[in-house]
Amino acid sequence: MKRRDILAAAAALATGSATAGLLSREKSTAQTVNHQADTVAIGAPAISQNRRQFRLVTSWPKDFPGLGQMPEQFAKAVYDLSLGRLDIKVYAAGELVGAGEVFDAVSGGAADMYHSGDYYWQGKSKAFSFFTSVPMGMTSTEITAWIEYGEGQALWDELSGRFNIKPLQCGNTGHQTGGWFKRKVNSLEDFKGLKMRMPGLGGEVIRRLGGAAVRLSGGEIYQSLQSGAIDATEWVGPWNDLAFGFYREAPYYYAPGFHEPGSCMALGINKTIWNSFSPSDQTLITHCARSINNVSTAQYVHENARALNILKNDHNIEPQFFSDEIMREIGRISEDVVQEEGRSDAATTKVFESYLAARNQYREWSEMSDGLYMRAREIALQGR
Repeated sequence: MKRRDILAAAAALATGSATAGLLSREKSTAQTVNHQADTVAIGAPAISQNRRQFRLVTSWPKDFPGLGQMPEQFAKAVYDLSLGRLDIKVYAAGELVGAGEVFDAVSGGAADMYHSGDYYWQGKSKAFSFFTSVPMGMTSTEITAWIEYGEGQALWDELSGRFNIKPLQCGNTGHQTGGWFKRKVNSLEDFKGLKMRMPGLGGEVIRRLGGAAVRLSGGEIYQSLQSGAIDATEWVGPWNDLAFGFYREAPYYYAPGFHEPGSCMALGINKTIWNSFSPSDQTLITHCARSINNVSTAQYVHENARALNILKNDHNIEPQFFSDEIMREIGRISEDVVQEEGRSDAATTKVFESYLAARNQYREWSEMSDGLYMRAREIALQGR
């Protein structure tokens, strides 16, 4: 071997050893970073040797399937990809702030991030509902398309920015079911006087059908059914509904869910915190949120199918379906509600018109593709 080749090989070996050592130390450090977010003052991320700690508050019960897993999966992805530099501690509803207080906590800087459904904040602006789900609105794939490729993200940034928050999609539950009822719903008359847990614009539809819409956090629903405070509830779908055991108190399970055809979950980040991230870290966080958005949709398809079989086979729950008469009236009222709410003020109108244009544009293709195919598949596989 020539002398210059020997020197080159030695240099490469030295560089490789140094790199290996660096990677080994980095890996070791990342694995041994102590999650001490509990000792950090709320809203003030700790910075130590380029490592930062954050508090993420949620609207979900602790360890709750699906919804409660999304923020945990997001935090883990950020931690792993940043090699421990960005350490996010997740808190369930009530651990730091209540389920309905997470938006204000992040807006005011009392927490760094939240995970929730933005339609809970319609009292601040009616426009927020359009970034979660509205009656007879977009499916999960359609709302993702609008936010990612239409005007959705820019409009969401503008809306949430007024409250010092940077929003990102971070999960979707897919189509939600119509709900659990203590008695059968055979006609429109059966909605009269019905006390039903339903948030967002769907709750206004229930009111116009003659019922009473009751707003409750997830952890309050079962007890309210048990005590008779409510006669019916929607929540999510078979997976989450089975976990709460609603079938024990309200055995009539109805579909379809007109109110939430594809519910987008929001990751809200305090804008001061967001702006403190480097462009590369902003990209990392954005892609982690996108990953959870995609994976959660697949997980809900899988788990809802499994849970529905358990409800039917182990608990003798036979799904019920709203009649055409009921669905036509719900559709008519839903359009009235969405139109009225969508034009309630200038900021909401701007979001509503973009949302409506996207829904109408996607609607034809969705019907031509998924809609027609689903019906054709049922005909082809009927009885199999």
